[in-house]
Amino acid sequence: MRIGYACLAVGVPDTGFRSCTMKNADEERLTAIISHNLHSLEKIMEYNHKNGIRMFRISSDLIPFGSSPVNFLEWWNIFGDEFKRIGDMVKKYDIRVSMHPGQYTVLNSPDANIVERAVLDLQYHTRILDCMGVDKTCKIILHVGGVYGDKAQAARRFELNWRGMKDSVKERLVIENDDRNYTVEDVLEISGRVGVPVVFDNLHHALNPSIEKNPDFFWVAECGKTWKRMDGNPKIHYSQQNGNKKKGSHSDIIRIREFMEYLDGLGNEGPDIMLEVKDKNLSAVKCINCVTPGKTARKLELEWSRYKYKVLENSQEKYNQIRKMLKDKECSPVSFYSVLEEALDMQGNAGSFINAAQHVWGYFKDHADEMEREKFKKAMVSFQRGDLPLSAIKKYMWKLSVKYQEEYLLNSYYFIL
Repeated sequence: MRIGYACLAVGVPDTGFRSCTMKNADEERLTAIISHNLHSLEKIMEYNHKNGIRMFRISSDLIPFGSSPVNFLEWWNIFGDEFKRIGDMVKKYDIRVSMHPGQYTVLNSPDANIVERAVLDLQYHTRILDCMGVDKTCKIILHVGGVYGDKAQAARRFELNWRGMKDSVKERLVIENDDRNYTVEDVLEISGRVGVPVVFDNLHHALNPSIEKNPDFFWVAECGKTWKRMDGNPKIHYSQQNGNKKKGSHSDIIRIREFMEYLDGLGNEGPDIMLEVKDKNLSAVKCINCVTPGKTARKLELEWSRYKYKVLENSQEKYNQIRKMLKDKECSPVSFYSVLEEALDMQGNAGSFINAAQHVWGYFKDHADEMEREKFKKAMVSFQRGDLPLSAIKKYMWKLSVKYQEEYLLNSYYFIL
């Protein structure tokens, strides 16, 4: 079983992706953006390897206008060496990659122009994976699409258009239940007719349940049967509801006890799990640490180094509690992350903000020049008067972290949470 996350790495320097508007998509700009994005993807793969993450969804925005004539570059040739290098990393590190086209890639539309664009987009996604040289266990996930007043006819249209695609695309394509139109029963019926594997999404299922009332684990098993040997281990999408937003909104973090309870129902030979969550890799590392035995104390100490100043900013009490827990080398990861979640859910006060900021400033006291010291002092006074937001002070200290290459702070979540 692998646990992964989607598209972006939170708090990892030099991993952002760029884009541009259609009117600015000239050869020079597109070339520069693609080069930058491939470099970012390479950095993400290195990060994933170092943190034991062996599944990752590549952003569809990797190549701006990748399936549009707006991008006239033969990017697959121009950047062939870069794709191969990334693909070699993926294979060396045993990372299973995937892609997930957006909501406008609709294969069952009654509009032939929309279908044509969908096919081109699926070919674009396939080309990226093929350029990397990864095997057919690396999939492209797609929703069936709309209903258009006749669900049965729309499903048949999907099947017809699916059959008409190139084998290279069909071999990578899998379909997923959605939160409005196609239940897990619906996609399993389509799968039975055309042989396409099915990804089960638990939150979509909660919002758009099947007529036949069975627990998630029944449907996970049924979807697993649609995966052939060449498709690799079955996979699911797992997310939790954000209690402060509309139904279907992903939570900011994966609540670890809820995740572990769900995991228990999947059994020992569970599917690969793609987390869909706002904090991306942060929750992936958390879940992996809680299910992977061995060297627990070292892993938790590393995690604490990343979170500690944000916890201190929120609560001195929780800060002290976690430090005490870590002194016990038998501290369980689930207990550690449970208290950490409580701390991150709290709101600090002016005193705790200042305390944490002073601790972070301590990394610069031997490096900062007189002008930088004076600027920090004035900023703190302005903050205490209510004239300057804390975010401005954090932004300044982040710049100093980059300037003086304070690696401990560059890896800290103090600046991003």
